Amino acid sequence: MTTHRTGTREEWLAARLELLEAEKALTRRSDELARQRQALPWVRVDKDYRFGTDDGQASLADLFRGRSQLLVYHFMFGPDYRAGCPSCSMIADGFNGFTEHLAHHDVMLWAVSRAPLAKLQAYEQRMGWTFPWASSFGSDFNADYGVGLTDKQQREGYEYNFRKNPAMSRSTPDAPNRFAEMSGVDGRTYLRELPGMSAFVLADGVVHHTYSTYARGLDALWGAYQWLDRAPRGRNEADGIWWRRRDEYAEP
Repeated sequence: MTTHRTGTREEWLAARLELLEAEKALTRRSDELARQRQALPWVRVDKDYRFGTDDGQASLADLFRGRSQLLVYHFMFGPDYRAGCPSCSMIADGFNGFTEHLAHHDVMLWAVSRAPLAKLQAYEQRMGWTFPWASSFGSDFNADYGVGLTDKQQREGYEYNFRKNPAMSRSTPDAPNRFAEMSGVDGRTYLRELPGMSAFVLADGVVHHTYSTYARGLDALWGAYQWLDRAPRGRNEADGIWWRRRDEYAEP
């Protein structure tokens, strides 16, 4: 028996129209935030980062592939992982189709991870992904853009999401432990990788960093969550983590 409030069609319509005004206000605010993102000052990138790709070694400028804009999803897949982060995998499941649209609108989208290229290629094949994915193994790229930690940083404190974070507790929360197990590592090794995305522009032959976001700032990029937020029961996560890699779900 349902415990949710029910009503007439007229009552629903009145409530929906009230919600519509709130949705329109949020949309206008989102448009304004997009303008503020695009107005951020650009920061020249002088370091010579090197990446492993399917086509061989590449520089950051090479990842643009003739476009002027580059979006990087910092995919949690560390050198010791045996499989990619389940949450990052769920986000990346949406990349295959729209990377083609972005590429034809002067924007390249890449995933970048610290694992060696061979590990990424094997996992990519398993998941059936075709979007560009580069290895930053041996590079400072992840550390410089706030998504790669050392054991020392975990012990002494680190910066993430533009704020100082204290040393990580010896006990890892249940969610990271569960994801760590799914990724084939212990909790602290799992948390040496952190999620985020960064944007770059190539202007007059020079690469500039333009934007980065982390943590809940990635919610809008998590396509499945945008659908769940419109489902009758929303994200419905009272019982905790429910998602798996898409090839790990039991048959209904």
